[in-house]
Amino acid sequence: QVQLVESGGGSVQTGGSLRLSCAASGYTYSSYCMAWYRQAPGKEREGMAAIDARGNTSYATFVKGRFAISQDNAKNILYRQMNSLKPEDTAMYYCAADPSGFHSGGYCYSVLFWGKGTLVTISS
Repeated sequence: QVQLVESGGGSVQTGGSLRLSCAASGYTYSSYCMAWYRQAPGKEREGMAAIDARGNTSYATFVKGRFAISQDNAKNILYRQMNSLKPEDTAMYYCAADPSGFHSGGYCYSVLFWGKGTLVTISS
């Protein structure tokens, strides 16, 4: 059974930084797309950054330059470094996995597995 567990959320001031982590277990597929999504109150869930087994990355236009996705394959951990945070970045952040391995613009093509999310709150 695949489990994705996010951590690292919290409350920071505008301009601050956070690093989110996603620990994956039980994943036996040979390929993958792993990604970070977020959902702000009253809004739809949106993709932000994705990475595949080869280390190829893709980002949504609105986060490129401020956020970075990376992975530690030995530890099965996905990271998300977020800098220059703004109040509009306040949201629940989710880790996602897709065995197809395909992604574009920060979205995996077909997400099968979701974490429960970690809350990020940015105060002005």
